[in-house]
Amino acid sequence: MVPGPLVVVSGPSGVGKTTVVDELLGRGVLPLRRAVTATTRDPRPGEEDGVDYHFWSPARFLQAVGDGRMLEWARVFDSDFYGTPRAEVDPYRAAGTGVVLVIDVQGAARVRELCPDALSVFITPPSLAELEARLRGRGDVAEDRVVRRLATARQELARQGEFDHVVLNGDLAAAVAELERLVRSRFTT
Repeated sequence: MVPGPLVVVSGPSGVGKTTVVDELLGRGVLPLRRAVTATTRDPRPGEEDGVDYHFWSPARFLQAVGDGRMLEWARVFDSDFYGTPRAEVDPYRAAGTGVVLVIDVQGAARVRELCPDALSVFITPPSLAELEARLRGRGDVAEDRVVRRLATARQELARQGEFDHVVLNGDLAAAVAELERLVRSRFTT
């Protein structure tokens, strides 16, 4: 069986990566799933363990790293660990299902090293001002974290040229359609 494609979707915090991917998956037009990543941060209101993230203790996370059970991982914003368990990727790809990783720029670089066949897509905001408005609109992030995320976003935006494709998320429907077009091409090659 031909393995399913691995699709890496990245971009700055607040750009709408998860929204774009969830909209694509909701269409149900491709044999595709989103890998549920693990994190040591606390759940936000409405987030569900095993659906939005695997919410793990730092000890459990570091044990998985030590055991080689993480495809990629990083410490983000100098506080929380994020990473992709191999169990969320390998068995699905082996069965022909495409897997989408919604991860930060650091993780995306690591996955591109490990999986050169991966399709990498950077989601970009219409402007830094729009990104700031989205981050502040969440209402669940303290001011110091907003400032830190904007500084990180500037660094991440400078790295968008490392990706196979850049998709502008100014209009959600257009961004979803472009991501679908890119992913669909990996199922036909």
